[in-house]
Amino acid sequence: MSEPDPNYSVNVRDFSLWYGDFQALKNVSLNLRDGIITSLIGPSGCGKTTLLRSFNRINERYGNVTTSGEITILEKNILDADVSLPELRKSVGMVFQRPNPLPVSIYENIIFGLRIHSDRKDLRRSEMDEAVETALRQVRLWDDLKDKLKNHATSLQLEQQQKLCIARLLPLKPRIILMDEPCSALDVDGTRAVEELMVSLADDYTILIVTHNMAQARRVSQECIFMLLGEIIEHDRTEQIFLSPRNQKTTEYIEGRYG
Repeated sequence: MSEPDPNYSVNVRDFSLWYGDFQALKNVSLNLRDGIITSLIGPSGCGKTTLLRSFNRINERYGNVTTSGEITILEKNILDADVSLPELRKSVGMVFQRPNPLPVSIYENIIFGLRIHSDRKDLRRSEMDEAVETALRQVRLWDDLKDKLKNHATSLQLEQQQKLCIARLLPLKPRIILMDEPCSALDVDGTRAVEELMVSLADDYTILIVTHNMAQARRVSQECIFMLLGEIIEHDRTEQIFLSPRNQKTTEYIEGRYG
């Protein structure tokens, strides 16, 4: 097994994935830098979401999945048989296309992960209160929701629901946050608010976002990965990808010739 590069949060080497007989990812190798936002772009069906979901092994919920290669996160190959999936998913949080708050109160949504991963006897009310306030402050919801913590989470506006889903991850202190089209269900104002939140969180987390919105990738990410047919075609600084791509296939996609 190759040694992981300590300058990166995620090291991927020759990773391939099959759904049954269909190969969805082909010999993917990449490094994700800590403390920045990296965007994954490419046409529908190119493998973006499959790759994203590989980083917390959530793909395995979707049928007959086999893999080869290495994905090293926190100095551990997460494909090893002895990896604890609950522990992995504490370190690698996931935000989905549509907000998916739990059908309980705002307060209970945020401490849900703490309840699962802690001995209830060790959870003091003061600790839970602090975790809720800290998480809501990080996602800029505390002032709006501090007097509504007992309200049902699904009563919130979509933008607030998506921010709440991000807040739900934070008490577990993840190192990496995966976002799969997190603004696709939001209007212009909601999209702007979530993008601003992503940028504010990037100093403390490694963020990987899948997006079909090219302008969004350019606005929020420092590095960009272009995928096509299950392969990494180009990975570079976002400015380089959009202004002077090195690969003709990237150029054609950026110019809207397919996708």
